[in-house]
Amino acid sequence: MNTLSRADGSLAAQGQVAGWRGVVLDYYELGKPRIIVLLLITTAAAMVMAAHGMPSPELMLWTLLGGALSAASAGAYNCVIDRDVDSVMRRTMQRPVVTGRISVRNALVAATFAGLAGFAILYLLVNPLAAWLSLSGNLYYVFVYTIWLKRRTPQNIVIGGAAGAVPPLVGWAAVTHQIGMPALGLFAIIFLWTPPHFWALSLITNADYDRAGIPMFANVYGIPRTKREILFYTLILAGVSLTLVDVHIMGAIYGVSATILGAIFVYYAIQLMQDETRRWARTLFKFSLLYLALICAAMVIDRILA
Repeated sequence: MNTLSRADGSLAAQGQVAGWRGVVLDYYELGKPRIIVLLLITTAAAMVMAAHGMPSPELMLWTLLGGALSAASAGAYNCVIDRDVDSVMRRTMQRPVVTGRISVRNALVAATFAGLAGFAILYLLVNPLAAWLSLSGNLYYVFVYTIWLKRRTPQNIVIGGAAGAVPPLVGWAAVTHQIGMPALGLFAIIFLWTPPHFWALSLITNADYDRAGIPMFANVYGIPRTKREILFYTLILAGVSLTLVDVHIMGAIYGVSATILGAIFVYYAIQLMQDETRRWARTLFKFSLLYLALICAAMVIDRILA
């Protein structure tokens, strides 16, 4: 089943896993694990760049574990706050809080416990700066994006994208106890990557957002303008990614990689402009995931070899 059109539920929700295993899967899904994977990739990339190689296994373990728990906490709070809109969207209507497999009370307890555990791990076993940066990103996601922006403005993704760009700052701070320019460069890339990534998804699932009353850009301003905005942000993303070479934050290996990846991203955005179906929206959405992973890999390789 296509992952972009199916309900966003666990195997337990589909009746394939019963008993304690189903409960574990439900709590696993509560934290939005697919998002956590992306966040941890950028965290790990920043750590390797900061260390000019692999940091100690202990530091990597505690940073990623603390970051994962913190992100899971924010995801769980989001599931509780958005349970009303999730219930009318095909993509989210099988989430465990919506279906009642996890009660609101238990979800809040799990979210709070994960958040406290994540902060404690980062503060005590990594360093205070990493802990406070992680907490700031989670508070931004819950209060600024979920509670304030998501239901009020079609710019929700643009402004809210800052929350997803914080993990590289956490990773860099975990190694160096400060914030470095390469981490800020990756922050900028993720911030600019977020609108074309999520707006491509919204072109596929815009009927869901209509039913839920969420003012996504495509639902407010229409599909043609959304496609133009996707191309606009993709061009800015490609340009900003290359400025990291111009200001000597990154080197030639990264520069070549960023040029190729940016050109492909722009090509897909141009094709999307001319497409009357959802084919290129799906293609661009899937490539955007690959783009983020590969740009992180390019930064890591460039930093280590430099």
